[in-house]
Amino acid sequence: MAAPHILVVGSINIDIVALVERLPTPGETVTGGTLLVNHGGKGANQAVAAARAGGKVSFVGAYGADAFGAAARDRLLREGINVDYFQCVRDAPSGVALILVDGVTRENLIAVAKSANDAVDSAMVSDARTAFQSASIVISQLEIRDGAIEAAARICHDLGKPFLLNPAPSRLLPKRIYESLHVIVVNEHEARDVTGKSDLRESVSSLHELGCKNVVVTLGSEGVMFSEGATLESIEAPKVRAVDTTGAGDCFVGWLGVGIAEGLSLRAATERACKAASLKVTREGAQTGMPYRHEVLGDRS
Repeated sequence: MAAPHILVVGSINIDIVALVERLPTPGETVTGGTLLVNHGGKGANQAVAAARAGGKVSFVGAYGADAFGAAARDRLLREGINVDYFQCVRDAPSGVALILVDGVTRENLIAVAKSANDAVDSAMVSDARTAFQSASIVISQLEIRDGAIEAAARICHDLGKPFLLNPAPSRLLPKRIYESLHVIVVNEHEARDVTGKSDLRESVSSLHELGCKNVVVTLGSEGVMFSEGATLESIEAPKVRAVDTTGAGDCFVGWLGVGIAEGLSLRAATERACKAASLKVTREGAQTGMPYRHEVLGDRS
């Protein structure tokens, strides 16, 4: 079977992480610890996950004319991802997240400055219409402007392409975007943020009322809930010893998108994505820890 074309519209960041003995208080300096520089950004994470899942991936996004941007572009190329629509923005730096992590509690402090990710707008997305035309599915998140999401939704609707949205970080969107979605993927906190409902079953019902055809709620180690409108079903996650949960949700989204593009049922695609995400958390690194297709499917293609 030919690899499906997966189009990811989203963000890319370089994560600069300081793993310290304890988090500093305001005005305090904590010395020592370990410095880590990782590739991240929800869009790039999902693109890498989809590529390793067997998709032929193209990425729509932006980076700055700096060393971080060059490194991010090279990273995508090494994963076999098409960067024809990954644009260099001269008047903004590449996306960078500054992260302090408590080495004992694993609590963190994160700051993300304005960057080239903010340049991903409706015009940039519209310029990639050719990529939409050949796509089997389009995936996006909310680390880029609402205008870019609206443009992606409009083009998917016009071309009859399935649109998968992971609304993270969560914020409310126009109803017409929800109505354009083939599937929305949220964790339990995002589901409550978007709908205002504390009960997950009520949240799922509300997402359907907003217009979402298929709803998937990830529950971490508890597995996944999904609904195609009539009933709410559950899938348990494989029991593993988690080492690093960073990027697990993005892993799930990338694999789910590939499964849907390959024609799997929502249940089958969700089960496979859940298995992949469970394998990811046993490894360090958001992108480096993403599993390959043969690791999840065994000897099957």
